[in-house]
Amino acid sequence: MLWRHGDVLIAATAEVPAEARRRPTAVLVWGEITGHSHRVAEPETAMLYELDGVMYLRVVAPSARVVHEEHHPITLPQGTYRVWTQREYTPREIRRVVD
Repeated sequence: MLWRHGDVLIAATAEVPAEARRRPTAVLVWGEITGHSHRVAEPETAMLYELDGVMYLRVVAPSARVVHEEHHPITLPQGTYRVWTQREYTPREIRRVVD
């Protein structure tokens, strides 16, 4: 299953790789222009991990809300997810989608 939250794409995955390191924050992605962040609203409901620039999210509560100042919140059920910042193609470059 996939969820989109602005320029963030979240997909269910089987597990967090064993080598991934826990991140001390609830922020999935910081906005480059506005400084707003895509984040877990209640940090105790989920844990973030990173391995080689790839972000993973483990929802440990029955659900977790992902919020951002410019988007409606989304609710993720308990489970494990991979998180991407979406990119777009232009003839000159492949670049991150910017909120």
